[in-house]
Amino acid sequence: MVSRTGKLDAIVDVDDVRVGHHQRLDDHWATGTTAVLVPDGATAAVDVRGGGPGTRETDVLAPSHLVQQVQGVILTGGSAYGLAAADGAMRWLGERGHGVRVGADPSHVVPVVPSAVIFDLPMNDWGNRPDAEFGHRACENATRTEVREGNVGAGTGAVVGTLKGGIGTASAVLDDGTTVGALVAVNASGSAIDPDTGLPWIPTPGLRPPDPAEVEAGRRLFGARPGRHGPIARPLNTTIGVVATNLRLSKAECQRLAVAAQDALARAIRPAHALVDGDTMFALATGTGAALPAPGEQGWSERLDAVCAVAADVVARAIVRGVLAAEPVDEVTSYTRLYPSARE
Repeated sequence: MVSRTGKLDAIVDVDDVRVGHHQRLDDHWATGTTAVLVPDGATAAVDVRGGGPGTRETDVLAPSHLVQQVQGVILTGGSAYGLAAADGAMRWLGERGHGVRVGADPSHVVPVVPSAVIFDLPMNDWGNRPDAEFGHRACENATRTEVREGNVGAGTGAVVGTLKGGIGTASAVLDDGTTVGALVAVNASGSAIDPDTGLPWIPTPGLRPPDPAEVEAGRRLFGARPGRHGPIARPLNTTIGVVATNLRLSKAECQRLAVAAQDALARAIRPAHALVDGDTMFALATGTGAALPAPGEQGWSERLDAVCAVAADVVARAIVRGVLAAEPVDEVTSYTRLYPSARE
């Protein structure tokens, strides 16, 4: 299926999707929260592959469960402590009447905001992690034009392999107008870079092979676990993200998108889905575009598989962009710092 890059090449190219970030980055903090909002509701699903996930409200996304739509997804730092950011997102949405109606008054709503965390605690002084205020501010900052990458939101304290990680985003528009976008907080125990070449595992236009000296320097670092103030014993881990489309999908069909997103993670990060990772990918379908043929009808499986293939490509590209956009934080170097000749 033919596709082209979206207008902003970001998840906000998908109708009705808004993105907002809030972060703190100073001598004592390197963490943040990212809100992916669909206030009027979107069908959603999740796929969890890592052995150490930190999540909230993921069971509600099972196809057989009552709630059919969510109002947003929160991606945040802070390990399990950071799940408190979702409280602020719920408050922001509830203040505006967005959520599942549970009473006669329009304000009687319960927003559904599934969430996932990365482990970035060693990038902060102990006790510094996102709370409800981070989630509220991320929602307050959400717009249809937010395209920043790297050290923003949930990517502020992210580390992937031996390099600084961050937020990455990308999108594609299929030949029938279907839009697929992704946003990923790249923070993995594995590496997004092949140490033998100094290039991402995913072929990336605009990069050239780094100088041999840079490749050798990267090899020497490979396998180390950098922290903000030197090597750490326990790895920083977990890649989390959202893939979205404007298609009208069921929860079961959304589940296939989430699975495809994990396929992309395994392509772009090696190894992936480790016991020390909590790799979690959400899928959203806003329903402003076309519907697929009904299950079992001619063309249904082919159409869904084609969209999932594009989704995997978009997620993989977002992962690479998150690494390329990241900037060093103290002892944690970045791709552009370690391999400067690759982007000259």
